[in-house]
Amino acid sequence: MKYGYFDDDKAEYVITRPDTPTSWSNYLGSTVYGAVITNNAGGYGFYKSGAQGRFMRLRFNAVPMDQPGRYFYLRDQEDGDFWSASWQPVGKPLDQYKSECRHGTAYTTITSEYKGIKSETKYYVPLGQNFEYWRLKVTNTSDKVRKIRVFSYCEFSNQWNTTQDQVNLQYSLFIVKGEKVGDNLLRYSIQDNLYIQHPEYEVGGAYMSEWVALIGTPMTGFDTSREAFIGTYGSYEHPKAVVDGACTNSEAFGDNSCGTVQGDLELQPGETKEIMLMLGIDDALAVGQKIVNEFGTFKRADEEFEKLVNNWHAKLGSFKAITPDEDINHTVNVWGLYNCLITFAWSRAASLVYNGERDGLGYRDSVQDILGVSAAIPEEAEERLVRMISGQCQNGGAVPVISKDFNAGHEKAPKPEEFRSDDCEWFFNAVPCYVAESGNFDFYNKVVPYADGGEATVYGHLKRALEFNLERMGADGLPCGLLADWNDCLKLGYHGESLFVAFQLRLGLTTYADISERLGKKDEAAWALKERDTLDANIQKKCWDGKWFIWAVGEDGTVYGTQTIEEGQIYFNTQVWAVMSSAATAEQARICMESVKEKLATPYGLMLCAPPFVKTRSDIMSSVVFLPGIKENAGIFNHTQGWGVIAETMLGNGDRAYEYCKASIPAAYNDKAEIRQSEPYVVGQTTYSTFSKRPGNTRTSWLSGAGTWSYYAITQYMLGIKPQYDGLLIDPCIKHDWDGFTVERRWRKMNLHIEVKNPQHICKGIEYIEVDGKRIDAAVIPVSELKDGSKIVAYMGKDAKSSPVERV
Repeated sequence: MKYGYFDDDKAEYVITRPDTPTSWSNYLGSTVYGAVITNNAGGYGFYKSGAQGRFMRLRFNAVPMDQPGRYFYLRDQEDGDFWSASWQPVGKPLDQYKSECRHGTAYTTITSEYKGIKSETKYYVPLGQNFEYWRLKVTNTSDKVRKIRVFSYCEFSNQWNTTQDQVNLQYSLFIVKGEKVGDNLLRYSIQDNLYIQHPEYEVGGAYMSEWVALIGTPMTGFDTSREAFIGTYGSYEHPKAVVDGACTNSEAFGDNSCGTVQGDLELQPGETKEIMLMLGIDDALAVGQKIVNEFGTFKRADEEFEKLVNNWHAKLGSFKAITPDEDINHTVNVWGLYNCLITFAWSRAASLVYNGERDGLGYRDSVQDILGVSAAIPEEAEERLVRMISGQCQNGGAVPVISKDFNAGHEKAPKPEEFRSDDCEWFFNAVPCYVAESGNFDFYNKVVPYADGGEATVYGHLKRALEFNLERMGADGLPCGLLADWNDCLKLGYHGESLFVAFQLRLGLTTYADISERLGKKDEAAWALKERDTLDANIQKKCWDGKWFIWAVGEDGTVYGTQTIEEGQIYFNTQVWAVMSSAATAEQARICMESVKEKLATPYGLMLCAPPFVKTRSDIMSSVVFLPGIKENAGIFNHTQGWGVIAETMLGNGDRAYEYCKASIPAAYNDKAEIRQSEPYVVGQTTYSTFSKRPGNTRTSWLSGAGTWSYYAITQYMLGIKPQYDGLLIDPCIKHDWDGFTVERRWRKMNLHIEVKNPQHICKGIEYIEVDGKRIDAAVIPVSELKDGSKIVAYMGKDAKSSPVERV
C-alpha cells in the first residue's frame, strides 16, 4: 500500500494519505531550539534537551497517536461545522477531506481541502532563532463568500522537566500563568515570581516562559487555559471553544496552559488570505515583542524560509547520484544524508520514542555518526570528533556519555567495572574517514586532552585505544567484553571474551600501522603488526567453527555461537566483521557469508542472530526479554545492515550486496508501506524478523546508527566513491546488470563529476579511469590530478587490476 511519494527535486517526501500506519515525523529547528512534527501536525518542542527543556507537551504512545501538536482549527461561522488544517485531530471522513503533507529539510507543509476551503500550513524554525513560524494560507474555492474563524492550539508544559510536568502534579499544576499582554501577544510563564525577582535568569533555568503572537489579522479572542479551550469533558477532536464558536479570553492561573489565538477571515470566491502565528521561548515583553517587531512580517518570514532551505540543500549537495535504482537515488540524494545529519545533531535525544533522559552524546553512537556526515559538514565533523576523542580516559577507555556540561581534562573516569570494550575502537572507522575526507592529515598530530587529565595527540589517543583492549585480554588471548561490547544484551562476565571486539581490534591495529608508516614511525607500525599477528593466531585457534565464526567466549569458558548450540547458534556481527577486518581467510570469508545468507537473510533484512533465545538465562543473554524476532533477539537490528552490504562488496558480490541493501533501505518499502509501517524515508532501529508474527514491521525511527552505516555503505562501498589520504578511490561493487551510474561529489572544496561505465556487466573491478581526458591505469586518482570541475570517467572491466592503494 502506498501513502506517498518522493519529490527529490524539492528534497521532500509527500504524504498523500494522512492515515499512515504510524506517525510519520520530521524535525524542525536546531540542537538549541528543536521540534518534532508529524504528518498530522502532532509533536512537541524543546530547548536544548528533550527531557529537561520540553516546553511543548506531547504524550508518548498515546491514543490517538501523536497528540497534541501544532494545530489550526477552521470553523465555518455560518453552519458551525469545523475541521483542522491537518487531518487530525478532528479527523473528518477521508471521502470528504483531502490532505497532503510535505516533509522537507527542517520544515513541514500540510495542505487540506474541505467543503470549498483549501488551507496550507507551513511550519519551520528560522536558522539560529528560538522561535517558530506557523504560516496559514486559506483559500475559498467555493462560489460564495465564506466567513472562517481560525483557532490555533498547542499545549505548553507546566514544567520543562518532563518528569515534573507529567508526574509531579502536586507541584506543576500550581506554577503556570498565561495572559494577554498586547493587541496580538500572549505571555506564558512558569514560576513567574522568580522572574520578577531575578529577570536575569536564563531560559531553561528556574524561570521558563513562552510567548505566542498572531500576525496578519486582529486577535478577536484567545485562551491561555487548556481547560477553558478544550472543556472539562472536551477533546482535541471537539474542543469546547471551537464547538461553541468563540474563545473565552481565559488567562491561566495554575492547572494547564495552551497557545490559542482566534482570528476571523472573510473570503470572497477564489480569494486567499494568509495569517501567521509566531511561537517562541523567553519572556514575551523582554524578548518576544522584539522578535515580533523584527521578524513579524510575511516578507521577513519568506526570507528566513529561503535561508533555511538553502542552508540544508547545500549540505545535501555533497553527494548526488543517478543510478538505475530510484530507491537508492532517494536514499543517497536526500533522505539518507538528511537522516544522518539529524542523527548527528540529536544523537539519540529526542524523537517520538526517545525522551532525552540520557541528555548527551552516547559515546559509541556519536563516534560512528561521523561516518555519515564528514562529506557534508567536515568542520562540524572535526569539532565533534575532537569532543568525542576528549571523552577518552588516560587508560584508553571512554566516558559512556558526553554530557552537555562535559569538561575535558576535569572529568572523573568511570569505575573499572563500568568500561565497555568497544567504545574507542570506533576511532579506527571515524578518524581515517574524516582525515581522508578533509585532507587534514596533520589532524593526527593535534593535541587533545584526556577526559580525566593529561593529553596526547590524536595519534596517541589511537594507540591508547588499542592498548586498552590489549591490556584486557581473556584466557584465550581475545579482548574481554567488560561491561558490554556493541551488543549490550550479551552478558559474558567481565572477563568473558568478545570476538566482535577482537575483529575491531584487528582493524584498529592494521589502521594504526598504516598511519604510523605515513608518519615515519616504523617501530610503531612494526609493533602494531606484531600484535596483529598474535591476535590472528588466537582467532584462528579458537573462533572458527567450520561454517562460521563463533559469537563469544563466556568468563566460564563457554563458547557461544556454535553449530551445536540450540539458541543464538550464528551471530551476524562476527561474520561480517571477520570480512571487514580481513581476519578471515578467503575461504572462511566465503563460507561464513554463505552461512549468513542461509541462516540470517530474510526479505526484510539480515537478522542479528538465529535461532531466537527462549530458554537461555537472562543473566547470560538479556535479549531473551524481547519477543522472538524483535531487536537483539533474532530481530533485524538495522544498525548492522550496512555491514552486510560492506562485507559483500569487499568480496566482490555486487548482486548480493544490492539484495541486502534493497531488503533494508526504507525507500524500497514505499509501495508496501503497510509492511514496514514506519516512515519510508528514514531508517528505524529495529525491524521484526521472520521469527516474529509481524515480519517487516519497523520501529524507533530516525535516530539510529542504521542511518550512518546504510548511507556510508551505499556511497563508499556500493557506489565506491571513497576518499583516501592521497587521492580518490573509485571502486564500485554494483548489481551486474547496471550499465553504470553518475555521481556529483564535493570533495576538498572541489566539485567533481564522476561517471562509471559498466559495458561488460560485471559487479566489481575498475580497468582504467579518465580524468579530464587523461588516462590513469589505477583505481585511485591522485589529488594532484583533480581540480574543481574535473570530469572523471571510470571504466569497469574483467581485466581490472587491484587498486595499488589499500582502502582506508
